[in-house]
Amino acid sequence: MDQLTWKARAKINLGLDVLRKRPDGYHDLRMVMQTIDLYDEIALRVTESGAAGADTIGNGTAGDDAAIRLRVQGGGGLVTADSQNLAYRAAELLMKEFAIRQGLDITLTKKIPVAAGLAGGSTDAAAVLIAVNQLFDLGLDERELMERGVKLGADVPYCIMGGTALAEGIGEQLTRLPSVPQAHVLLAKPPIQVSTKFVYSNLRLGDSDAQSVRHPDIDAQVQAIREGDLYRMAELMGNVLETVTIPAFPVIGEIRDRMMHCGAVNAMMSGSGPTVFGLFDDPEKAREAYTELSKGELAGEVYLTEFYTPETVT
Repeated sequence: MDQLTWKARAKINLGLDVLRKRPDGYHDLRMVMQTIDLYDEIALRVTESGAAGADTIGNGTAGDDAAIRLRVQGGGGLVTADSQNLAYRAAELLMKEFAIRQGLDITLTKKIPVAAGLAGGSTDAAAVLIAVNQLFDLGLDERELMERGVKLGADVPYCIMGGTALAEGIGEQLTRLPSVPQAHVLLAKPPIQVSTKFVYSNLRLGDSDAQSVRHPDIDAQVQAIREGDLYRMAELMGNVLETVTIPAFPVIGEIRDRMMHCGAVNAMMSGSGPTVFGLFDDPEKAREAYTELSKGELAGEVYLTEFYTPETVT
C-alpha cells in the first residue's frame, strides 16, 4: 500500500462540565463526546526519500532524510500548510519514532468549519496517525495510537477512538459508551471567532453567584445513553462554557433558540464554540431548520448531518 484516503470526522459535545482548574493551568473536565458524519478528507501518498520537492515543509525532520509535504485545500485561508499544522505534526511524530526514510505527500481538504468547537484540527491529526500506521505497517493498536495522540492534543485520543464516549481529565481519559440512538444533527456556526483561552479564563467556577455556572448531570446523561433513550439524553444536554460565550456573543444563544423554535429536541453550543448544534428526530423539521438558518443572517456556515459510529481501529 502506497496511498490512502481517510475521512477525518468532526465531534460534538453532548455534555460538557468543567470541574476545577488544575495547578498546571488546564481544567478537569467531564464530557460526553459524539462523532458526527461531517468530515475533512485526507489523502496520503508515500514518496521516495526527499521526493516531495523544493516546497517540502520540514525536509529531513522525520526519518534521517524523509520528507513531508502538506497541501491544504479549503479552510478559508485559516489553516496553514506548515509544520504547526496538527496533521503535519502527527505524520512527523510517527515517522521520527519509527525512523521512516520514505517521504509522505499529504493533501488535506477542509470541510469541517475552522475554530468551531468541532475538533477539526484534532481529528485531522488522528486520521493521519491512523493512516500512517497503516501505510507503513507499523502495527500499532488503538491504545498505542491514542497514547501518542495525546502528545499532540487532548482531543486527539478521542478522535482516534470515535463514536460515543465519556471523556475525563483534560479529555484524554476515555470510556467507550454504547452508540446513541440516531438523530439528525443541524450545525450552525455564526461568523465570529471565539478564543478558547478567553472562554476558560472568564469561566467563574467558584463564584458565589448561583447563576454563574449550571453544571450538567453527566452521570445521568451517560445512564440515558446506556438505556438508549435519545430524549432523556437530549434533555440532559448542557455546556458550562455557554455561561461565558452567550453573554459575550449573544448570537450563539439566538441560534440555539432558533433551532428550538424550529423543532429541535434540544440545542447547545459544542465545545468552546461558537458552533451550535441541534438534535432533530424529524427529518422534515431538520431540513426546514437547515433552510431557515441558511437563508438568515445568524449563521455563516450551516450543515445537516447525523451521528456516526466508527469501526474499532485495529
